[in-house]
Amino acid sequence: MTRSSVQLTMKNHVKDYMPLYIFVSVILLFGVVFGAVIVNSMNVSQKQDILSFITQFFGQVNNDGYINGNEVFLSSYSTHLKFLALIWILGISIIGLPIILILLFMKGLVVGFTVGFLVNQLGWHGILLAFSSVFPQNVIVLPLYILLTVLAVQLSIRMIRKQFMKNDNEAIMKQLVSYSIVFCLVAICLSIASVIEAYGSSYFLKAISEIIVSKN
Repeated sequence: MTRSSVQLTMKNHVKDYMPLYIFVSVILLFGVVFGAVIVNSMNVSQKQDILSFITQFFGQVNNDGYINGNEVFLSSYSTHLKFLALIWILGISIIGLPIILILLFMKGLVVGFTVGFLVNQLGWHGILLAFSSVFPQNVIVLPLYILLTVLAVQLSIRMIRKQFMKNDNEAIMKQLVSYSIVFCLVAICLSIASVIEAYGSSYFLKAISEIIVSKN
């Protein structure tokens, strides 16, 4: 399959399932917004506890002088692989549809809470920290998670329909193979996001930690 044919296939796929992509993107956005709202609903002592933990972490980073990129990469990539495996399994199950959407919502919630808390407690330093250590990898991760969710929801719906159309086995198997191949390709792409998080964002995190520690 040539590059042009792959691009055409992807373009047609997005066009055919645009309503589903919009729906899934809205769920992710709701998660981000809800995560930010949670920050505002926390009391002062809860915020202070988390801020103390973050400040302690930055102090440790500042004193050690480095962040172990290998450990960060392994932790980040293993988390992505676990998420991929879970979504893959839920996609081929009949009862997995709502759980898939909940998982994407939770991913958005974590991102929204992280960015919201950093900005709420650290101001401009928090914005700088979010742009340097949260956004770079998530520019890759979030669109890929949306793609995975759409594919999993699509297949899950197909599996549900299969219960009422017993002669649909051949089409299901063909889609399952394509589904699995895309997940493998996404796993490779997510390794790039983990590399950025481990070896790119870490440098910015080290520099910003010095500012935050001195500020506090």
